[in-house]
Amino acid sequence: MICLTLSSSTLDGCCGQIRRNRDYIDIAELRLDLLDGSEAEKASVFPAMAGIPVILTLRRVSDGGRCALSERARRQLLLAALDGDFAYVDIEEDVKKSEVEAKAREKGVKIIRSFHDFEGVPEDIYSRIHHLTERGDIAKAAVTPHSIHDVLMLFHVADELKDVPKIIVGMGEWGIPLRILYARTGSFLTFACDGEPVAPGQVSARDLKLLYRADRVDDRTAIYGVIGNPVLHTSSPAIHNPGFDVINYNAIYLPFLVDNIRHFFTLAEYLRMRGFSVTIPFKKDVLMYLGNITREVKQIGSCNTVVRVPGMWKGMNTDYYGFLRPILKDIEKGRIRNSLVIGAGGASQAIVWALRNMGVKVTILNRTLSRAESLAAVNLCEYDTLDNARNYEGQVDLIVQTTSVGLYPDFDANPIEGFRFTGREVVYDIIYKPKMTKLLKVAEEAGCTLHFGEEMLFEQGKLQFELFTGYHYPNGIHPLI
Repeated sequence: MICLTLSSSTLDGCCGQIRRNRDYIDIAELRLDLLDGSEAEKASVFPAMAGIPVILTLRRVSDGGRCALSERARRQLLLAALDGDFAYVDIEEDVKKSEVEAKAREKGVKIIRSFHDFEGVPEDIYSRIHHLTERGDIAKAAVTPHSIHDVLMLFHVADELKDVPKIIVGMGEWGIPLRILYARTGSFLTFACDGEPVAPGQVSARDLKLLYRADRVDDRTAIYGVIGNPVLHTSSPAIHNPGFDVINYNAIYLPFLVDNIRHFFTLAEYLRMRGFSVTIPFKKDVLMYLGNITREVKQIGSCNTVVRVPGMWKGMNTDYYGFLRPILKDIEKGRIRNSLVIGAGGASQAIVWALRNMGVKVTILNRTLSRAESLAAVNLCEYDTLDNARNYEGQVDLIVQTTSVGLYPDFDANPIEGFRFTGREVVYDIIYKPKMTKLLKVAEEAGCTLHFGEEMLFEQGKLQFELFTGYHYPNGIHPLI
């Protein structure tokens, strides 16, 4: 089930949130601690107003809530609310047997026993979850993973506690895969928000239902994703998931924040992933874990697509073709003959190789000159330091920006600040969020032709889709426009 955590300060406002999200949710959580005082006192009427099952929660400040009442006053507020027909009540791990628990049992309200850890993932998490079920109907653990290893440990809950009714919540950025793939942790529901997250890392109910189809994930669902650091800004799920839906493929594509490639491959094996996209900074790091690579990966030295084949992982590179498609006609017509490539990282490797393969002269500009020199030596092109960018004013047809400068949170940054465009240049920034980087804004003011990162993302994503599924990307889907 998808559970909407209600965040309005009034009962009417909470009903409005349910109405807005009714097509996406199965159940709601009423947080008494987020209601105004007078509204919380009337909470017993809410289940009749809601029209769907409701979880009753009154979260203390120590557990991430706003309730600063004494424990006695908090208990009285919960008791009064239980006059209504709530389906569940959430009682914290350290709360001893009380009138609240007795009243819930008497009324047939199921008890969720929960604990919250905003610092990390406790080493004894499996035993703590098991003990919670001895004092309630359902165990809930809301913890804060800080690494891909922590995420793997939380997915293992499904095996370690197979027959235990439970809810596993991964809070923060690292926990997002756990929220989306909640069924793979053995959780019977996941918490969602109505826009602004109520808890760290919450995904909107709309995205869980429509973008990820999270409530349809089962043991047969093929799992794909994108790995990187950062990665949560990605638009790739909006390319692949609608495509899966159109071809009626039981699959899901989601982002994985990664800090350790070896640990991620362990997670990928555990989840039986079929493939994944690779972005900054892991396009080289994945190579040592691949059993087979294509000619493009071998020549470029960079991999952006990994697919499971019998007995091994195979690496491919769709950046090459995805980058070229938007500018191919200009190259073929001779409009683009020489270029500046800003950056010498994993993405620039595919771009430099693509341009050289098409006969375009390339000069690589990079802050660290030795990296530019290494990339230039492999591709037989020129190189220079980024500080000398202005020496190339009016000398090139194409400028390609491949670094993370201009990406969140550096929206106001420009890697070639002060560069004067003539207006004849084609300027291509592979960043796609934001669409209009500061570099592109300056280029637009000068009258340059612009190409956006979302063009490359969509083109290379369509090629990845074919590698993942064996089908051409469906016509008529334009998820990034």
